[in-house]
Amino acid sequence: MSKWQVGAVTITKVVEVEATGGTRFILPQATPEAVAPYDWMKPHFVDENGRLRMSVHALIVETPSRRIVVDTCLGNDKEGRGVPGWNKLQGPFLENMAKAGYARESIDTVMCTHLHVDHVGWNTMLVDGKWVPTFPNARYLMARSEFDYWQSEGDNAEQRAVFSDSVQPVFDAGLVDLVDTDHRICDEVCLVPTVGHTPGHVSVRISSEGEEALITGDFIHHPCQMARLDWAATVDYDPVQSTKTRHEMFSNLAGSGVLVIGTHFATPTAGHIERDGDAFRLDV
Repeated sequence: MSKWQVGAVTITKVVEVEATGGTRFILPQATPEAVAPYDWMKPHFVDENGRLRMSVHALIVETPSRRIVVDTCLGNDKEGRGVPGWNKLQGPFLENMAKAGYARESIDTVMCTHLHVDHVGWNTMLVDGKWVPTFPNARYLMARSEFDYWQSEGDNAEQRAVFSDSVQPVFDAGLVDLVDTDHRICDEVCLVPTVGHTPGHVSVRISSEGEEALITGDFIHHPCQMARLDWAATVDYDPVQSTKTRHEMFSNLAGSGVLVIGTHFATPTAGHIERDGDAFRLDV
């Protein structure tokens, strides 16, 4: 279980799923041949056969005053997911959170960078056949523009299922706060708009005692997109805008000393962005 210290803030990764290969549906451009020239991605992010390594995990941000879960992965017992292996999971995610020192009742804030299937699943849990909030003492923060879009998006069967079982129940319970994409959560934590992957996508910036970190969300899925800025994910809502966002974010982060923590980056998950010719790389 990875941990990082950013000033007075502790960030803890709790993994739900790690996978090598099987991610071509997200980044079909990233063939073994295409990623072969980028030795800096091996062995952490690409295996010896050129297959991408990726992860689905939550990041718990503990500040002096708050306990924040950033993104809640896939969740157990869910159905109607487009990836067959993501249906009816029975994983130990909550147990692993508790072992890390974070019982679900102790969480006071849930921050969803966006409302895709693998970022909201543990918003709810199945109890006696009903979806109930997993974190009963938390406020669930969602960008207003993100919520409004998916609430009205009616032609995507998977997303309807996701909204129905993982978003609507916490909204109906009165636990959702709809916020601006530059909202400040507390003294050390604020949101950064990084739109393109979805209409209201945000990243999370942590600043404390002169140190900084950024939790990416899905404006980048894999470090290979630093080397190839033109590789937009197939699941990006607006691939032109997502590419522009990546370029702007990498340019601002390169050489800045900001610790970049990838929401889908395999272990070691975090590093610093540096320029690499006309592109960028992640130094870990």
